[in-house]
Amino acid sequence: MPKKKLKVLFVAGEVVPFAKTGGLADVMGSLPQAVEDLGNESRIMMPKYGVINDRKFRLHDVLRLKEIPVEVDGKTDILSVKVTALPSSKIQTYFLYNESYFKRNGLYTDPETKKDYPDNDIRFIFFNRGVLETLKTLGWSPDIIHCNDWMTALIPAYLKTVYKDDPFFKNTKTVYTVHNISYQGDFDNVTLKKAGFSESEFNPDGLEFYNRFNFMKIGLVYSDMITTVSETYANEISTDDEISCGMKGVLETRKNKIRGILSGIDESVWSPKKDEFLAKPYTKANVQEGKHENKKALLEKMGLPYKENVPVIGFISRLVDHKGIDLVLEGFDKIMKFDAQFVLLGCGEKEYEEFFSAAKAKYPEKFSCDFSFSEETAHLIEAGADMFLMPSRFEPCGMNQMFSLKYGTVPVARATGGLCDTIKPYKDGQGNGFMFKKYAAADMLRAIKAALETYHDKESWKSLIENGMDEDFSWKSSAEKYNELYKQLVDTKR
Repeated sequence: MPKKKLKVLFVAGEVVPFAKTGGLADVMGSLPQAVEDLGNESRIMMPKYGVINDRKFRLHDVLRLKEIPVEVDGKTDILSVKVTALPSSKIQTYFLYNESYFKRNGLYTDPETKKDYPDNDIRFIFFNRGVLETLKTLGWSPDIIHCNDWMTALIPAYLKTVYKDDPFFKNTKTVYTVHNISYQGDFDNVTLKKAGFSESEFNPDGLEFYNRFNFMKIGLVYSDMITTVSETYANEISTDDEISCGMKGVLETRKNKIRGILSGIDESVWSPKKDEFLAKPYTKANVQEGKHENKKALLEKMGLPYKENVPVIGFISRLVDHKGIDLVLEGFDKIMKFDAQFVLLGCGEKEYEEFFSAAKAKYPEKFSCDFSFSEETAHLIEAGADMFLMPSRFEPCGMNQMFSLKYGTVPVARATGGLCDTIKPYKDGQGNGFMFKKYAAADMLRAIKAALETYHDKESWKSLIENGMDEDFSWKSSAEKYNELYKQLVDTKR
């Protein structure tokens, strides 16, 4: 058997199907396999949260990975590790746990208060150092540690400071992927001491960010290479004051180390041809019939009446400001005047949930919402809706527009981030969706209206659907770009 090319460790705060709050988990559930398919050896490490069911995912203890000492806040805490294979693959996935840090009902926020856990700094210091100590205990030295978002951002800094003279890591390079720069892990400067870094590193070129300890900034400064999840988002965070969320200056100093690589989708999970959640699976050849059956099932599930030739607009999102919820609220009564029905899935800020609850009572035949996060309902919306609304203020990559296109559901979206890289505005039979540029409710409403008008032109709508279903959003091309990046880093190292 040929020798594996590279050893790559993926480290993340969440991975599908074990734990998920957003698109990061989807990427981590599929990119490692795509990288392994190129002949490498992939492994994954993540925290073992209380919500992860050991029996369901067949997690088991590893004797030599029990009671690993980890230095945090001037004391020694104990880490243990469980392991399983990523479902439908053989990729080893390690779950690092310490019950006092991770045996909770939420990942980063308390489901009761909807607020971040106040000890998130300590929790993820423990996790970051724990990853490095677990690797040493395993005796597995990766060529690349691929870190993701603020929850893993300290690893590159530890390798260049605390562990810089450790021979075990002398050949290890880091890639740091920004999935969403607005979530930064920003803490008081006392976190420096908790993390065990030297005070000499607490300066603007190193660990300090306006006298704060900011995980995101640290990952951006200390990693060997930075990637983001679309080319447009890479440009936006480097040039746009608002979208960069304060990091524009930091990124300016590292502009030669930033790459935008569009994320792919896991077609073993997201394919209308074999989707187990659908009322009727379908292909491009029988898309009209398939979507018709799934629309009926969706409307029944959401408690709305089925109406012939009335399009359904789908919306799946965390109910937070940057997803464009304020535009939806501002334009909602006008949306309800369109000859269309609207279904929403997602949870988030209390004021938004209260608004949509009231709207459901006000428009019982036109609007329905579900504040759970049901994977089954998400798949049914993608298959049963006719169009999918994404009015995001910013969208690093966006996965739902890619799911929608593969399912023959036409996206209506704002031109930002990965939405620009995947949606081609429809005109004269070309393109796959509808876009608006200005972040304004009036512009969003015009785009929805254009989509609704095109819906009643059967030939144009058929072209739109087929153009979308023909797109290739598999991980193959993205994984090859990551593989090239890894090889460049390893060759530089050598």
